[in-house]
Amino acid sequence: MRRVVRQSKFRHVFGQAVKNDQCYDDIRVSRVTWDSAFCAVNPKFVAIIIEASGGGAFLVLPLHKTGRIDKSYPTVCGHTGPVLDIEWCPHNDQVIASGSEDCTVMVWQIPENGLVTAMSEPVVVLEGHSKRVGIITWHPTARNVLLSAGCDNQIIIWNVGTGEAMINLEDMHPDVIYNVCWNRNGSLICTSCKDKGIRVIDPRKETIIAEKEKAHEGARPMRAIFLSDGNVLTTGFSRMSERQLALWNTSNMDEPMTVNEMDTSNGVLLPFYDPDTNVVYLCGKGDSSIRYFEITDEAPYVHFLSTFATKEPQRGMGYMPKRGLDVNKCEIARFYKLHERKCEPIVMTVPRKSDLFQDDLYPDTAGPDPALEAEDWFDGKNGDPISISLKNGYVPGKNREFKVVKKNILDSKVTKNSENSSPANKSASPTPSILGRIHSLCATKQQ
Repeated sequence: MRRVVRQSKFRHVFGQAVKNDQCYDDIRVSRVTWDSAFCAVNPKFVAIIIEASGGGAFLVLPLHKTGRIDKSYPTVCGHTGPVLDIEWCPHNDQVIASGSEDCTVMVWQIPENGLVTAMSEPVVVLEGHSKRVGIITWHPTARNVLLSAGCDNQIIIWNVGTGEAMINLEDMHPDVIYNVCWNRNGSLICTSCKDKGIRVIDPRKETIIAEKEKAHEGARPMRAIFLSDGNVLTTGFSRMSERQLALWNTSNMDEPMTVNEMDTSNGVLLPFYDPDTNVVYLCGKGDSSIRYFEITDEAPYVHFLSTFATKEPQRGMGYMPKRGLDVNKCEIARFYKLHERKCEPIVMTVPRKSDLFQDDLYPDTAGPDPALEAEDWFDGKNGDPISISLKNGYVPGKNREFKVVKKNILDSKVTKNSENSSPANKSASPTPSILGRIHSLCATKQQ
């Protein structure tokens, strides 16, 4: 006899906002009109882009620093224009990158216990974009590899350890890039663009592997992310401005595997994907809800689970990596929802009667150790994420001191005349003054 209800251990996942005293209050969240998450979280810190007069700034708060945040609390404030995107390094919980309207990418090292004074000097400044930089994303498995995309329609992949722009993808996107996502081992990227196209790109060969011209018919922004099996999940709008969720097989992108139509709200849907459970969470900018779906191997592939609804709309959203969750409470996701004046953690839980470790909810997950060094990846090697078990909870190790060793870019690239002529390679390096500070920082650490 056919089962009416699909079996799934995530059918009863429920969301719960934390109590008021565990929120971060009195934060002036950025009002800049840009469709990024405005918030980045890791097991140590939460970072939030805020309003700043005369430049761009973001807050970095230790997770335990809840309650009202004083107006004089120190910020990271080195950019001369509004900050548009921030992301923590997956291999060092004290290193964060930021992209800004001032056309630069900056990489910062946050002190172990958080900021005591305002930080205006980054470890390295990456200059190469001619327009504002709205997208930054770290390589998932190679140390110190950072991708940035700007409104100049180009993607630059940097070796942060040397301050060099190693790869420049210039002529692949005719219009503004909406988002970029690495696949699980970081060998490919997928992008969504204002021309309504989805592209799967091999960045080291600088070739487009797969492309779909009109993935979603609507004119509003799209998003595209890789799933762990190599398929691509997209969010966008239909011609009638209905929000859609579609799944694509990269080996044949003529037709989507499935399309889900949701509602007619006009907020951009930001997808957050958990590769361990195959659950995707959709947070609409300006929405007051989080929808979540389970992705499976058999049709219809995308299964609606539930909606977490609140009264307040969200200005942005942070998503905690799996190693930062509380496994004793069967927590499978934690979001940091930005309101106009506060940040509110939201916990997603699978109800279980037993207090024992639930190994079906927590398979081994990506840990903080990189599988490759940057040079290996640029030479063509790939590495899958190095997994860790969460059985006894995640215990953070000692983070390596983050160092930048400047290379003479023209010497190292003398054989590549075409790359020498690109503006990214000419100016992408740490300034000598910053290098001096890095060495003094390392010296004081050793003492």
